This record gives sequence, structure tokens and C-alpha cells, in this order.
Amino acid sequence: MGVACRIASAPACLVVLLLLAGCGGDDVSDLNKYIQEVKARPKAQIEPLPEIKVVESFIFKPDGLRDPFRPSERANEDSNVDVSGVSGIHPDTERRKEELEAYPLDTLRMVGTLRNEKGLWGLVRANDGTIHRVQVGNHMGQNYGKILRILDDRIELMEIVPDKPGTWREQQSALAMADDKGL
Repeated sequence: MGVACRIASAPACLVVLLLLAGCGGDDVSDLNKYIQEVKARPKAQIEPLPEIKVVESFIFKPDGLRDPFRPSERANEDSNVDVSGVSGIHPDTERRKEELEAYPLDTLRMVGTLRNEKGLWGLVRANDGTIHRVQVGNHMGQNYGKILRILDDRIELMEIVPDKPGTWREQQSALAMADDKGL
């Protein structure tokens, strides 16, 4: 059986020897020819580096400037303006605030309506998850928003927002029905 293995491996050895014989040639004339070609090419001119533009340095001197991280004195003056004597549009500061006025309007979501003998009520979910029932005339949002109309798909209200120091303006807003993902 040992003789049979030697005979079977003889063709494999012959193939390996033939492959090795093909790699052993000393003819590298094509490689030398390519190297001579590359060396004979004219040398290209190297472009000079672009000129570096000098940037003038700037030194920030905050002396005498307002700190942007502190409220300005003007903002404090604006908040101290007495709106009770101002004629025109102004919020009723004597009125007792309702529960939904503690939340910014953009954190409230309309989740449905409810109809009974007293009319159409809106169902509003606050960001703490509590659902509140509102009707026309109720207030909500932090800008003195008063509900004008309740529809099946939205609640329309009028807000009173500060305009200039000591003056106010009305702004219409709406609270749209939240989609199913918002529930």
C-alpha cells in the first residue's frame, strides 16, 4: 500500500516542479525596459505652494458690554411696568387663574370632545397626563388664552401677548386634535 501512495503523489510532485521551473527564469528585460522608459520621461514642473493669507487677529474686550448670560436691566424694567393703567388691550390680572394656565400652550394636546346638554366640551391632556374638560370662555396657556370656539378637530382661542414695553396685542391660536401617536 505504501508503493501505491508514492505512485499517486508522483504526478502532483511533477506539477509542482514544473510550476517552480517557470518562476525561476532570469529574463527581466521587460522590467528593465519599463524602468528606463520612466526615467527618460521629462520631469514635470512642480507648482509652488499657494501664498498663505495672513488673518488679522482679533482681541475681544468685553469691558463695558452686557453679560449675555444675565437678564438685562431693560428686561427687568419691562416686567415691572404697571399694566393696570394702560388703555387698550391688556390681560385681566385680577382674575383668578385656571388650572390649564400653568402650562405652556405647546405642551397641551386636544384629545377629543364631549357633547352633553350643556354643549360641546373639549378634552385637553396636559404634559403630566391629566385630561381636563374645557368649554368656551375657559382660559388655557401662559399667554392669557381664552377659548373662543370648540370644534371637533380643534380648539380656537385668543391669547394676549406682550408687544412693546407696557403694551399688549391679541393673537389667535388653535390647539389641534392630537393624532393617535400623541395619545
